[in-house]
Amino acid sequence: MNLGFAGVMVAVAAVLIVMGVRIITEYERGVIFRLGRFAGVKDAGLKWIIPGVDRMVRISLREIVMDIPSQEVITRDNVSVKVNAVLYFRVLHPEKAVIQVENYLYGTSQLAQTTLRSVCGQAELDELLAERDQVNQKLQEIIDNQTEPWGVKVRAVEVKQIDLPQEMQRVIGRQAEAEREKRAKVIHAEGEFLAAQRLAQAAKVLSSESAALQLRYLQTLAEIATEKNSTIIFPIPIDILRPFYTVATGSGSEGSGNG
Repeated sequence: MNLGFAGVMVAVAAVLIVMGVRIITEYERGVIFRLGRFAGVKDAGLKWIIPGVDRMVRISLREIVMDIPSQEVITRDNVSVKVNAVLYFRVLHPEKAVIQVENYLYGTSQLAQTTLRSVCGQAELDELLAERDQVNQKLQEIIDNQTEPWGVKVRAVEVKQIDLPQEMQRVIGRQAEAEREKRAKVIHAEGEFLAAQRLAQAAKVLSSESAALQLRYLQTLAEIATEKNSTIIFPIPIDILRPFYTVATGSGSEGSGNG
């Protein structure tokens, strides 16, 4: 009789041992509740709990990448857009993620959606398009502060896409085209101004030396003769011929005096 009872006890003990064995992977933690009360957190490895007394909740410590669905947002300058984002977070305190919130995944998702609408609604359209890094940082700070009591750490929030209405896309396209035209006109005007300055400086140099002006005329004649095959009538100012006339007249006078 005693041997039979002992055998039963051994069998029950073996069953209880087998039923209480838990294997926790490296990226998980086991939150233990004993008779409904928090009893600690078990690390990775082979663990044993008391069957029927302890209950273990597995919590993953890996970083979670969560897509935030597109949200209808009206910006501060009254433009209706659709904005979606992606959220990167992980659990730092498994016991808080189980005790402080019913479902930390669902709670974090809902909080991210409401925060995305709020932050984007406080910004103007130009800020959303041009200052996306600042918007991302603000989203990360707000969501991280709200999820800290749940033991959740938000590493980053990235706005993925901003969908604009067709009318607004056409307006932005026209604005960008006008901006490019303005820059082109400014560059052209600056070039004209620099060219005018250079021409003014060249005119001063040519006016200061009569020989320089004559050489420039002769150079122009040479260029026309080289590049053009047609007959061109080029007016020659009398000032160009005056030095030659003076030289010829002086030579003739000297020849008459010697005779």
